[in-house]
Amino acid sequence: MHDGSRLWPRVLLRSRLGFFWAFCFTVSMPRKSSQLDEVAGALARVLRRGLPVSPATVDPVLLELHGVSARAIDPVEVGSRTAALDGILRGLLARFPDTRYAPAARAMFGLAPAEPGLNLTARRDTAAAAAGHEVHHFRKRVEPRLLDELATALMADADRFTRAQFAAPRLAPATGRERVGADPFAWEVAEQEEALTRVWSAIYALRAELLAVERLISLDLDDQQVIAHTVTAAWRWALASIATRTYTTAFDPEPDNNAPGEANSGRAAAELLALAGWTPTLTAAQQQRLRDAAASEASRAQFVAALHDEVDLGNAWITGFLDTAFSTPAFSTPAGNAEHTQEAS
Repeated sequence: MHDGSRLWPRVLLRSRLGFFWAFCFTVSMPRKSSQLDEVAGALARVLRRGLPVSPATVDPVLLELHGVSARAIDPVEVGSRTAALDGILRGLLARFPDTRYAPAARAMFGLAPAEPGLNLTARRDTAAAAAGHEVHHFRKRVEPRLLDELATALMADADRFTRAQFAAPRLAPATGRERVGADPFAWEVAEQEEALTRVWSAIYALRAELLAVERLISLDLDDQQVIAHTVTAAWRWALASIATRTYTTAFDPEPDNNAPGEANSGRAAAELLALAGWTPTLTAAQQQRLRDAAASEASRAQFVAALHDEVDLGNAWITGFLDTAFSTPAFSTPAGNAEHTQEAS
């Protein structure tokens, strides 16, 4: 026979441990933030009508995101913010991180593979078929997860704009010739705006080339057809790097008085340059070699000629985009030397 007096403490201990572990794995489990829930719920309401987003039905929680207001032509006007939100959602859906469900996510909101003008039921049918699921399972299990993923991407986009220290200047149509007065202060203001405009021109030129490289890679073209754009991207990177360093050295908006001037301007220049997009990782010496090759506003041909013998540098840059290594200088291959063809552009 068991001694009940000995068994009872064990039962009590197990009971208490059971409550302890239940507490740890329920109360302490990570939960979605309330803002993420709000954004996901607002996206579910956008889903009812699909894209384009309508100013009459859009939830204010979406229009108040930093990424939306930063891109709006007129941040005060609801229609302008709505147009900005519509553009952001289209971009995020085009780059949806889950490749298996990317077509389904786009179809949910009325983008290809869905046909224009479909109602929500028809869009769900198309999305479920694209995902390879039965419609009821897709609506109950998959659709909420895709909305959460899109909400997470939307909040990450907003967070990037919250933390960004630089923003491209807003332009307004000129009503007449913009003369500069014969005054030292006016000259300084004009000089800074000129330098800032050149910086953003270089950054956007680099971004355009980086987007072209990624687009051509996604088309699964032959590597040689992509290399011409990767070389042009390296040239654009060098020009943009020079422009950002020149600007931040002369007009650093937030100088760090505790850091050496060169380190301070270099950090600010790197933050500006990062706005163009991802680029392969290079050593400091390799980055300086690219800048040297593009010095004095060198043309693309001059840039390539200056890097004719750079095997390691060419491989570091080009293999960052492609799984291709070269035993000869990559920058001087026929594809590297070639200007963009009409088909590649």
